[in-house]
Formats: sequence, C-alpha cells, structure tokens
Amino acid sequence: MSAFDVDLFVIGAGSGGVRAARIAAGYGAKVLVAEEFRVGGTCVIRGCIPKKLMVYASRFADDFADAAGFGWTLVKPTFDWNKLVAAKEMEISRLSAIYRTNLDKAGVSIIDSRAEVEGPHKIRLKSNGQEISARYILVSTGGTPVLEPRIPGLEYTITSNEVFDLPNLPNHMLIVGGGYIAVEFASVFTRLGTKITLVVRSENVLRGFDEDMRCSVRDALIQEGVDLKTVTLPTKIEKAASGFNVTLTDGTVLDVDHVMLATGRHPHTKGLGLEKAGVELDALGAVKVDHFSKTNVDSIYAVGDVTNRIALTPVAIREGHAFADTVFGNKETMVDYANIATAVFTTPELGTVGLTEEQAREQFDCVDVYAASFRPLKATLSGRQEKTSMKIVVDGTTDRVLGVHIFGDDAGEMAQILGIAVKLGVKKADFDATMAVHPTSAEELVTMRVRTARYERETIGEEGPNAAVAGE
Repeated sequence: MSAFDVDLFVIGAGSGGVRAARIAAGYGAKVLVAEEFRVGGTCVIRGCIPKKLMVYASRFADDFADAAGFGWTLVKPTFDWNKLVAAKEMEISRLSAIYRTNLDKAGVSIIDSRAEVEGPHKIRLKSNGQEISARYILVSTGGTPVLEPRIPGLEYTITSNEVFDLPNLPNHMLIVGGGYIAVEFASVFTRLGTKITLVVRSENVLRGFDEDMRCSVRDALIQEGVDLKTVTLPTKIEKAASGFNVTLTDGTVLDVDHVMLATGRHPHTKGLGLEKAGVELDALGAVKVDHFSKTNVDSIYAVGDVTNRIALTPVAIREGHAFADTVFGNKETMVDYANIATAVFTTPELGTVGLTEEQAREQFDCVDVYAASFRPLKATLSGRQEKTSMKIVVDGTTDRVLGVHIFGDDAGEMAQILGIAVKLGVKKADFDATMAVHPTSAEELVTMRVRTARYERETIGEEGPNAAVAGE
C-alpha cells in the first residue's frame, strides 16, 4: 500500500496543470487536482480565449466599413455589448466543462477548493481543512495582474480579470501599460466604439519586440483613434459623480468610465504556503525550477506562468507534459524554449518567431535584414490606409533565418507555420527557392530578394562603414 494518498497533487487547473494531470494519469498515477476558481485557468476563463472572441467582435467594425468599397450597401450596424458578454460566457463555460470532462475521462479527480502547501508531501484544502499527502506536488497556479503604479485611488481600477464582464460598454476608458494586454484591449475597445486613452511609461509600446514592429503597432493604434500618451502615468484617481477623474503626470485630468491596469503579471504564489516546504522563490515570487521544472525540494515541481519563464499557454502545456513524461513516464524531457512563435492580437496583428533584429545584432557577427512594407490588396478597394510590414532577420555568415516578424492580417497564423521552418533551421535561400502563392500577403516572405541592410559586429548603424543597404 502506498505511503501517500495520491501520487500527484496538482494545485491549479489551468492549461499546464491539466495537461500534466492527464498525462501522469495515463502513466498509471493516482492524480488529484485542486482549483479555487474555474477549471481552465487564465487562458480559457479570462485570457486568450475570451480575448480572441472580443478581437473577432471588434473586427466586424472594419468589415462593415470596408464593405462599401466592394459594392455593398449596409444599414448602419449597431453593437450590443451585453450580448457579446453573454455569448463569451457561454463559450468559456463550455470549454471549462470540456476540461473537466477530459480530466474525468483520464481518471483524474477534481476538487473545487483552494489548496495550500503544508510540507514537501502535504497539502491542505482551504474549503474544509482536509490534509492530503502526495508523493509529488505540482504547482501550476499561473499569474495575477500587477496593481501598479501605487497611486491614490488604486482601489477604483480594474484589470484584465474584470474587463470581460463590465456591465456596460465604456464611453471612455484609460488603459495603463504598453505590453501586449494593453495594446490588444486598446485595439479591441476602440473598434467597439469606446474612446481609449493609452498611457505608457516608456517611449513606445511592446518592449522586447522588434523595434520596427513596435513602431508599426504604435502607428496603427494612433491611426485607428487611440489617444496614445508616452512617458506618462496616472498620479491620482478620484471618484466622480459619473466615473472617475484621473490626473496624469503631465497635469492632464481625464474623465473616464474605467481605469484598466495592464502593467504586467506576477506569479500567483502569495499565501500558497510554499515557504513551509522550503521552496525557493525569486524576488517577484516566481517558483525557481531547474530544466525539468523541479524546485529545490525534490518532491515539488512547478510549470507555467508561476515560474515566470515564458508566460504563454502553449509553453505551460509543453512544460506540464514534459514534467509528466519525466516523473511518471521515465523519459527525461526538457522543454526547448528557442524560437517560440507568438502573436499580439491587435488589428492588424503582430506575428513573430525567433530573434528580433536588435537581439540578432547583439549575438551574431554579421546580420542581414530583409524588410518590406506595403498596402495589402484588400485595402486598395476598401480605402483603408493600413500597411503590412514584414521583416526577415538572417545570419549573414550562414544564411540561416534567425527571426521573422510580420505586422498585418493573419500574422499570427503565418507565425505559427513559420515557427516550424525556423525551428528546423531554414535558410534564406530556402525562402527564395519557394514558389509564391499569389495573390497573398504571405508571398512577400518568399519574394524579398534584396536585403535592406547588413550589420557587421563593428557597424554602429545603417550608415556605418560596413552597412549594406538596398541597391548596393
């Protein structure tokens, strides 16, 4: 008879925890999962899925406007925010139920309760105080929004947790932050009819992305009507008769319905009891783990956003699977974090895989850049002024493609396919040898033959002595 109640206790039924539980159960482990909110985690309940549904909803505004250029005459469309919220809720409830069903089919038991760590092999359920022993504990509690800046009136703000269920569509909303959550919601709500003021602490949005793509996203936000204020933050929020008065660092006072903080997310470990088991955390509260997601305590592992490695749902899923393979499948499996494709779902959207131009120039002696910007075919009749931008970053010595970055329609879909090629070590010559699909925007990726710049290690910029520009 086992000395433990279960082989694996998973704290948190998000994407990573659910995958780990199912795979471990498939190897014959007795698995128990505890979830304090709703099964599905951030991605399903208040992240990727509901956000993408709202992105789709917002894009109909462009479709209706564009239709006239293609000969359609439409009555003026109207939008019902509450109908969208209800439809969104129905879909995420359906997905949450599927997660439960899949766990049940795998033989995994689910407990609707907060669970806290009492020791290396012991967990306590907050709902009834029951203590459960486990051979292994997996922490997959994800992340939680950061409530910053710490200013008077902070208690009046909302985050991405609450924005999906607002009782009414705001007339004017202030969004604080320049990351992907901030720019995505700025794009969505602007198209749904809300006046958006976006304040960013730095001089541009999307820190860490390719600089040219950052500028493309910024310019598109401004073009679609977002009031973007850089090097600016709120200093005070006051309750008003209707909404809130927000004072900014430049002295401007805004009258808004809501203030949404999108200033980042921190690992959700507060009050989890990990210190009782001696688990090491970093300064942000992230669980420290090795290449196999194991903490400094042999019986405790962690996957997903709670480790603050790469905060993406597919990464959490891969980490959860690798953990189960390693611990219960006797197959040591490490996750490869190189060349992970990702997307920012503004409109147009940003798809990217591999190194940015800036990262490549830091790491390689010779970097070639191939870039193009053009008006997509659809815009020629719709009258829309948007631009599609593409960039291929290449190791100038080996011809290997180091990164691809796209800003335009379906960029996320393109990034996923490109991720396969970049992962396999595709060369620029392979792009050149590939026949184009015409007419598409993606064909530009295989027809960019003339490099726009070459940077060698000693080159300072495009105008430096070793820079090679188009037309050389």
